[in-house]
Amino acid sequence: MDEVAARETLLVRAYEAEPSAQSAWSEEDRAWATQAAAEVEGEQAADDRFLARRSALAIERLASRDKQVRHLLRGVTWRPWVAWALALLALVAGFAADALGTGRRINLLAPPLLGLLLWNLFVYLLLLGRGVHGLFSRHRRGPGPLARTLGRFVHGASATPGRRGGVPAAEFLTDWAQASARLTAARIGRVLHVGAIGFALGALGGIYLRGLAFEYRAGWESTFLNAGAVKALLGAALGPAAALTGIALPGESGYAALRFSAGPGAIAAPWLHLYAVTVALFVLAPRLLLALGDHWVEARQTTRFPLRLDEAYFKRLTRVLHGTPATVRVVPYSYQLSPAATLGLQELLTRTFGRRASVSVASSVAFGDEESLDARALAGGVTIVAPVFALTATPELENHGRFLDRLAEAADDSAQVAVIVDESGFRRQFPSEAGRHAERRALWQRLLGGKKCAAAFVDLEQPDLPAAEAALEAALDAAGAARR
Repeated sequence: MDEVAARETLLVRAYEAEPSAQSAWSEEDRAWATQAAAEVEGEQAADDRFLARRSALAIERLASRDKQVRHLLRGVTWRPWVAWALALLALVAGFAADALGTGRRINLLAPPLLGLLLWNLFVYLLLLGRGVHGLFSRHRRGPGPLARTLGRFVHGASATPGRRGGVPAAEFLTDWAQASARLTAARIGRVLHVGAIGFALGALGGIYLRGLAFEYRAGWESTFLNAGAVKALLGAALGPAAALTGIALPGESGYAALRFSAGPGAIAAPWLHLYAVTVALFVLAPRLLLALGDHWVEARQTTRFPLRLDEAYFKRLTRVLHGTPATVRVVPYSYQLSPAATLGLQELLTRTFGRRASVSVASSVAFGDEESLDARALAGGVTIVAPVFALTATPELENHGRFLDRLAEAADDSAQVAVIVDESGFRRQFPSEAGRHAERRALWQRLLGGKKCAAAFVDLEQPDLPAAEAALEAALDAAGAARR
């Protein structure tokens, strides 16, 4: 799947996660896009091709109903011309800058070219530090302020949720920012490296052009350094360039003669050549290699975008393509589902896993009777195991936690676990106590977190189906990530 298809896929997913009453996309549209893509691509198509086709068909229909669809896609599309314009601007800025400093005398200890070298050294250390941090940290660091500003400029001001408004827009922009973080970082890095190269080339070009018309004298002056210290400092900075060019650096007596208090200095041409080669070695070459590395990452991810297709949302869609309906086994624990809750649960599972999904409800496992769980009830190709708890119950590790352990032991390795906590009874018992509701949720989240699970908290008797579906898919994704 390429970048364009991934972008469209995430936008369609954002629309499908919104309540249909407020959206330009309905259940009928979802079914049409899935079926049409399956017919066009065929059952043998790869999942990414099927999803890309489905998204392209959906975008065409969505764009005819909602004007912001095309605007959102354009808002996060990379603008290559801006990158080239910034590189050209850096070249002009470097050429216009007075890289030799003021006057006709060049202080070898303080030319702006030395500042250029120090700045690039700082950048390399910063990149090295970020790389080392990335090796030992699971959390990817965000871009720096300069990169963030450049990213907003290149992508345009339209890529902001506040200005576009709406749930799908905010959802899409958040998802795309996370999914494309590495690609965007590579692009911005390439632009900054090319800009640094342009500035350095412009500065060197300006130096040599001015040197044709003016005579510059090179020397040094310092309050604290003597000729020996200057020899050591400039030897370290310009030594590699001297070795490459054959331009010999003076000895300590030569540096003493170059002191402006002792004389007018020397013709600056050899020193300018040394600084130019040093800039080539420590600015142009490393920046070019870094730019090429970022370009390689960019080219690879543009054509092979790393969109995770093992999430519950994508698995549900690809089951239609392969003709493999989900087999869902519901296992309540110490809880009898009311008729209304059973109906709501059926609607939720059908919406999440498709109308062809096979849903069955096992007998409720009594409290304290976890060991009696019949493993045969989870055999026979069950793909989704859905334990159901009641929010009215206080979660206990030795009972509820042990029940989850027994489910994991009995279920097939390929089965997914989708934990559902029914809030309907708790809402009836405490209709206006939001604080109490949040506390009970937190207790369940703490227990499930210890078991590397996540739950969809749903009022099964009166479910908000789009929100419940999103919560159930998120719980499945969290369980899958924990297993990986």
